Amino acid sequence: MSAEDLGTEQSGLSVPRAVKAAYALAWRASPGMLVLQAAMAVIGGVAPVATAWLTKAALDELAAPDPRTQALVWPAAGIGALGIAMAATSAVTAYAQGRARRAIGLHAQDRLFAAVNRLSGLARLEEPRFHDRLRLAQQSAEHAPDQLVQMGLSTLRGVLGIAGFLGTLLAISPVMAGAALLAAAPAMIAHLTLSRRRAGLVWRTSPGMRRKLFYQMLLTDLQAAKEVRLFGLGDFLHGRMLTELRAANTAEDRLERGVVRVQVALAALGALLSAGGLLWAVRAAAAGTISIGDVSVFIASLAGLQSGLGVLVQGIALGHQSALVFHHYLAVVGVRDDLAGAPRPGELAPLAHAIELRDVWFRYGEDSPWVLRGLNLTIPHGTSLAVVGLNGAGKSTLVKLLCRFYDPQRGAVLWDGVDVRDVPVAQLRERIGAVFQDYMDYDLTAAENIGLGDVEAIDDVDRVRAAARRAGVHETVEGLPAGYRTMLSRLFHAGDEEHAGEDDKDGEQAARTSGVHLSGGQWQRLALARGLMRQGRDLMILDEPSSGLDAVAERAVHDRLRELRAGSTSVLVSHRLNAVRRADRIVVVQDGRILESGDHASLTAAPGGVYARLFHTQAEGYREDPAPATAAAG
Repeated sequence: MSAEDLGTEQSGLSVPRAVKAAYALAWRASPGMLVLQAAMAVIGGVAPVATAWLTKAALDELAAPDPRTQALVWPAAGIGALGIAMAATSAVTAYAQGRARRAIGLHAQDRLFAAVNRLSGLARLEEPRFHDRLRLAQQSAEHAPDQLVQMGLSTLRGVLGIAGFLGTLLAISPVMAGAALLAAAPAMIAHLTLSRRRAGLVWRTSPGMRRKLFYQMLLTDLQAAKEVRLFGLGDFLHGRMLTELRAANTAEDRLERGVVRVQVALAALGALLSAGGLLWAVRAAAAGTISIGDVSVFIASLAGLQSGLGVLVQGIALGHQSALVFHHYLAVVGVRDDLAGAPRPGELAPLAHAIELRDVWFRYGEDSPWVLRGLNLTIPHGTSLAVVGLNGAGKSTLVKLLCRFYDPQRGAVLWDGVDVRDVPVAQLRERIGAVFQDYMDYDLTAAENIGLGDVEAIDDVDRVRAAARRAGVHETVEGLPAGYRTMLSRLFHAGDEEHAGEDDKDGEQAARTSGVHLSGGQWQRLALARGLMRQGRDLMILDEPSSGLDAVAERAVHDRLRELRAGSTSVLVSHRLNAVRRADRIVVVQDGRILESGDHASLTAAPGGVYARLFHTQAEGYREDPAPATAAAG
């Protein structure tokens, strides 16, 4: 979407919609502070006009042939009272605005990430444009709602002041009142145009700024640091980061030069109007057509009207820009789920017969190649299935469809004959345990890293320890400085605030403060324990569960997994064919289809079979080359 398209899309009714949504957020977040700010805005708009009229009354009385002291007391007292009110209004407004801003920001962030969390699948998170919009939504959630609320309140304050000063000018000189209003028209047009250009610039530079953040992350990320240091990538990434930042700065500088030209022109127009008004007032006073008090209130009204119009125009322009950016927040908050919901979702019964993929076709985008091509597969209840194949064959995609991270474009995934699209996705996933190849390393405690596998039982110490034992990582965790309470992170401190001043045992405070980072194999065992927290689920999915383990650890893990999978329904994906040989059934996936199916013995015995060729290729890597032995014997 171009900047012009963005302006077209977000003009018109989208700005009032954004303002309405911002005030709805403010009302839900902090109604009392919103009412208080509105009251202060009314006082702030009326007080300057009242002050100008009281000043006129005092000056007229002073210019009278026989000024009365009592007649001067009330205007002076009124001006003093209004001064106190204005000072108090400023302080109260700042307090109310701060409280409202924090409450609105909290509520806006809550709604934003609740909307992201409602996305059931992965498709949206694979769209670069959605990430651009999400980044802008996060930024606008922090500032735009409050800016729109403040725009409305400043508009209220400005309109009240402008109405009072305009009425005063109309009473003294309708011609000068009309001139002041005409001078405000080009200012309004110019500022609205600039606000649209600013919003377009934000959208246009968003991909580059996201790339800049990516390069910054690579320069500071611990996992990337090894390659960055070894391959000398620091200067390269640093240069890429600066290139993106310079491009954004250049575009912003170009826009700001236009802003300066417009502001200089508007300032010159305002100065000419003020000079002309002052000249008229002096000549009218000299001719005796207006009084000294009229001159005072005229000058105050002209200055107040110009200032009020300027503030009003800039506030509306800033609000307009905020509304255009806030559109991204509203788009994300209102985003539809990437998985279609069933019109009448039914209950998902425990698996009793089989899971079936029937004529499944799938690809990741309309322009992408088919990953699965009419795949048919049945997984009987209580059996273990192993899926093997070369990279890109579709193994991981099959796992994603089983977990319903995506829906197939054609065909269906059936659970005891029920299409999984006809049941709530949360119910389906509640019946699945999984260990993924691209597992997560959470910067949390060891116990939390395991307990996240079943968050409802995250505080169940016995279950967490049992899962760790099944994964063979209990002794490793127990040996950490604080055991299961050890923070597994080099980014965050744990418990510094909670445990400040406490006397910890066995160096636990040091572990909380510094954190501990595990090896790759230890992290993988921890991820396996996390998956095993869901013991007793209907389906266990193991996607390369031992890819980071040494041979001894891999053998121990698979022996243990075979015990745990006995009598349950499981799917094991692995490149290491030695790990799958004891599965009840093995399928070979190639080009998105099931090419071969059988047990290990039948597949290895098949002449010219893909599985047999893969198995023997891997086995040859462990056999000794007889050539050196022959040479030595000779």
